[in-house]
Amino acid sequence: MKNSKRKKIKKRIFNSWVTSLISISLVLIMIGMLGLIIINARKLSEYVREKIGFTLVLHENIKEIEIDRLQKVLNAGNFVKSTRYIDKETAAKELTADLGEDFTGFLGYNPLFASLEVKLYAKYTNPDSLLILEKEFLEYPQIKEVYYQKNLVTVINQNVGRISVILIIISGLLTFIFVALINNTIRISVYSQRFTINTMQMVGASDSFIRKPFLQQSLFLGIYGALIANTLLLVVIYSYKKELTEIVSTGDITTLGVVFLLVLVFGIVISMLSTYIAVNKFLRLKFDELFY
Repeated sequence: MKNSKRKKIKKRIFNSWVTSLISISLVLIMIGMLGLIIINARKLSEYVREKIGFTLVLHENIKEIEIDRLQKVLNAGNFVKSTRYIDKETAAKELTADLGEDFTGFLGYNPLFASLEVKLYAKYTNPDSLLILEKEFLEYPQIKEVYYQKNLVTVINQNVGRISVILIIISGLLTFIFVALINNTIRISVYSQRFTINTMQMVGASDSFIRKPFLQQSLFLGIYGALIANTLLLVVIYSYKKELTEIVSTGDITTLGVVFLLVLVFGIVISMLSTYIAVNKFLRLKFDELFY
């Protein structure tokens, strides 16, 4: 009879531990994803900004050697990420594909000019820098005109700023929610053993002695939960690495390492702190209050 009762108690404690572990692991996965988003927010912002560029329209009958020289000079600039030369024929083909019909057949000739498509680094894509660069480009004798979408630049910069503020607010709220979820999970786990705590008090055990096994359990919960969460995160990242190429680089060991360490530290600290607070609460309760 006693053995049967002990088995039930052990099974109940084990089930409670497994439930807590699953709950903490799921929350830590969400924390890891949030960490990846926050850390890579700047990279995503740079990716969007670097889609902004100039179209440098070249003069008619310009020699190839002059185009090569201009392209090399531009590529040597610290503000240029990449350049692409588009000859008249290629430009006509791309415009025909966009329009869905061959405009050269209708006109009888190709009115387009050869051009250079210039992509800039993110920090040079603000409106003031673009105006300065536009003037610099027009000083080159090979360049006839300079085009870029001014309205699009303004919209992108405004939206990036707004998204950054929104992301900070959402991150703060989600972090609070995640902490609350882990805290409630730990409190429920400790609550199920409140009578054990009271029994240990009645036989004269000190508060630190009573807290020790609970803190050890929470330490393992945090470590195991973080290991499970990090493993699942790694599986998700590598499963969708093609879709996440521009946001999360699987080759960026430093970023992944920071996120995994963040998940581990967060899991351990919050688990142990929540356990410490929950155990202290039940240590202060009288026997009659344990039933409420």
